[in-house]
Amino acid sequence: MLKPFVLVLLAFVAMPVLAAKDSLSLPADASVDVQVIDSITLDRASPERHAVLLRPVSRAQSSASHHLPTYCLITADAQLTDDRVRLTTQSVTCIEAEDSQPDIFSGELSAAAHERDGGFGLDVCRESQDGRCSLAMIVPDHTFQLNLGRALQLDAQRNPSAEINERRRHADERDEASGSEPASD
Repeated sequence: MLKPFVLVLLAFVAMPVLAAKDSLSLPADASVDVQVIDSITLDRASPERHAVLLRPVSRAQSSASHHLPTYCLITADAQLTDDRVRLTTQSVTCIEAEDSQPDIFSGELSAAAHERDGGFGLDVCRESQDGRCSLAMIVPDHTFQLNLGRALQLDAQRNPSAEINERRRHADERDEASGSEPASD
């Protein structure tokens, strides 16, 4: 009973680590599992949607080659085609919060959506008319993969929040050393 859990845990540990202390990188042709944050509906009257928000997910039975940090937001555009929805990404912003000084990574992301079976675009058509998809819905529990078109290399950005917290800690330490009360916010 414990063996499947250990195997899943080992699989996640064996996945390439993407966020080094000062950079976030993925090779070209990397694949990551994602889901939409809110439901998206496309039809023939409104066949496109801009600024679709995606989030990375981790699944035990994943065929994805890589994973992103848990706290990422990906923006993409969706377009209804004859039988599927094409989804292409524009940007990614991630926060790697593994220590007291979280790293922020943000930049362009060039990737396209594929179903887990490898098919290009998302197979989410709900209604067809004359052999063409007339209504498609992408729901938050539908997991699919993004396949990168080119390598991703993002350097950690300045984190103003961490800098403010560091100044507060130093001020509190100085106040404690001098015996005065820390300033309240």
